[in-house]
Parts: sequence; C-alpha cells; structure tokens
Amino acid sequence: MSFFRRPDYQSDTTQFINKLKEQKPELDAQQQYGRSLLWDKQIDREVQKEYREGRVAQKPYVYQTNS
Repeated sequence: MSFFRRPDYQSDTTQFINKLKEQKPELDAQQQYGRSLLWDKQIDREVQKEYREGRVAQKPYVYQTNS
C-alpha cells in the first residue's frame, strides 16, 4: 500500500444515493424512462430549419411606440 494513498472516501450524498439504489433497484429504470419522455427525442432537422426561417426579427426595445 502506498504511503500517499488515502482511504476510499464517500460523501454523505454518495452514501445516501447508494443506499437509495439498494432499497429501490428499479430507480435507474424509472430515471431512464423519465429522461426518455422529456429529452431523448428525434429532431426533425427540416422542421427546425423552417421554424428558424419563419422567425420575425424583434425590435431592440419591444415597448417603444412609434409616435
């Protein structure tokens, strides 16, 4: 064993998460399912391009009136 090696440290948060995963083994699958609902989506590049082309330029100061 090296003189400079420190004992393996785990923070309270890491210990809590590890204990939670032991108690609820289905937690990882639930997290992946939740992520797939919101984030893992296929993007249609053509539709995105049309949205960008259809944008109208906004005035620098929106509330200014031209009188």
